[in-house]
Amino acid sequence: MSYQVKEVKTKPYDGQKPGTSGLRKRVKVFQQEHYTENFVQAIFDAVDLNGKTLVIGGDGRYFSPEAVQIILKIGSANGVAKFIIGKDGILSTPAASNVIRKYKADGGILLTASHNPGGPNNDFGIKYNVSNGGPAPESITDKIFAKTKSISSYKVIELSPIDLAQKGFFTYGPSNVEIIDSVTDYLLLLESIFDFPLIKTFLQTHTDSFKVLFDGMHGVTGPYGRAIFIDTLGLPESSVQNAQPLPDFGGGHPDPNLTYAHELVERVEREGIHFGAASDGDGDRNMIYGKGAFVTPSDSVAIIADWAAEAIPYFKKGGINGLARSMPTSAQIDKVAKKKGLECHVVPTGWKFFGNLMDAGRLSICGEESFGTGSDHIREKDGVWAVVAWLNILAYANQQSPNEVIGIKELLEKHYAVYGRSFFSRYDYEEVPSVGAQSLVDAINVHITTGSLASTAHVSKSTGQKFTVADVTNFDYTDPIDGSISRNQGQIVTFADGSRVVFRLSGTGSQGATVRLYVERYVPASAGPAELNKDTQEGLKGLIEVALQISNLPEFLGRDKPTVIT
Repeated sequence: MSYQVKEVKTKPYDGQKPGTSGLRKRVKVFQQEHYTENFVQAIFDAVDLNGKTLVIGGDGRYFSPEAVQIILKIGSANGVAKFIIGKDGILSTPAASNVIRKYKADGGILLTASHNPGGPNNDFGIKYNVSNGGPAPESITDKIFAKTKSISSYKVIELSPIDLAQKGFFTYGPSNVEIIDSVTDYLLLLESIFDFPLIKTFLQTHTDSFKVLFDGMHGVTGPYGRAIFIDTLGLPESSVQNAQPLPDFGGGHPDPNLTYAHELVERVEREGIHFGAASDGDGDRNMIYGKGAFVTPSDSVAIIADWAAEAIPYFKKGGINGLARSMPTSAQIDKVAKKKGLECHVVPTGWKFFGNLMDAGRLSICGEESFGTGSDHIREKDGVWAVVAWLNILAYANQQSPNEVIGIKELLEKHYAVYGRSFFSRYDYEEVPSVGAQSLVDAINVHITTGSLASTAHVSKSTGQKFTVADVTNFDYTDPIDGSISRNQGQIVTFADGSRVVFRLSGTGSQGATVRLYVERYVPASAGPAELNKDTQEGLKGLIEVALQISNLPEFLGRDKPTVIT
């Protein structure tokens, strides 16, 4: 096949700075002339992929097919030796991490804006992952950003588009192209981790007393869900819903929380389903929800960590090297780590911080309060992994207690009776004015600098609870592996009773600003079942009132209510 490398003149675009999960903007921004090409070329200018292997995949959102062809044109012109591409351009983020690691690829470009809405008027994203399968560290994303600011041309090879619907081996200019099944390698990975025979036996012997529902939210995990729950575990078709990936996610918001996964929640409650689960647009997040029992992400990772070495073959064999959580996540997993004598790390938000610890052999299981849970089997959070982990643990727990059916609620209650409970909730204020959001941050920074909140007492009007401020700090993190320092990763107000609230500007939105308020209050096991099993919002009501009062958040953001409460 004859080909010619063509150089196309261009000019930089402002604002092509990758956030914690790549570059995310509206689709119409990426569709501007040279915009996507500039950013893709900047990746190849920042990372030497000449003669290397590159994985391409994504969540199938609007503009993905066009972006795959752009990467092929530019990557081939920049000397990529081989592309490995998910069929139809689809690979969940966890599956892509696995493919990079399994086939020893040198990196990957993922086309996703994760849990953000898709469609022509919504979001698109491009993210670069490194050879360990994890997100590029700041040292690389900073180089990519620098290249976007000075770019003057990009290289392309103009050839007919590759048919992404055909699996097999192809060539594109000087490059080899392999289009693989999106699901097979990932399913094999999960089968090597979990006790599928145990899960299958449990589900098939409890067809009436333990029903399962998985919601793909029309994101990338629908085909993975079908392969696992229907084809492998033998569950009926009705056990999976919204399993067809759609470019606009069916008009929904593919974020697995109580607000956006309402279709799952409603069906679980209506039909009395014992185990419900959902995953997001690109498959790296999850929600666990059974009839009358919602599992917070903070509790989810703590319970997985508590049972893993006993119930899950992967950890039975390899042990647990350490645990970790993002700073805003509740300290529930810390209690597990202390009891089991394990190291527990607290890192900034962003999965790349976990990756360093995993590569150094100091971390096995970790999680973020933003519905992200995972382990060292890959270097991304993994929504479907977490769902199957819960099923494995429940199957094992029921095997150990054959005279009672243990469901989500019972497992939570058993956990709280041993470790106590960190009541935890997150308030998201999405697409608020950036000026107001920054003013909020600045005002809290004044309190940090001057110490003006220290020792001040605040009383909740509705509950009468009194909270005295112990400290106000900014969270800075020094990576114990490479010594890198990440500053200003969230503002923390700690109270004398150990409760805390965290304020953080999020980098995952595509326009405006998103402010997240995290609220946590610990109740010891000795408080008893009545206190431990209260509704979350009831347990946190007084503290939330005080947090809003201290920060003046409603005034700064012009919002009386959050967009989402989880």
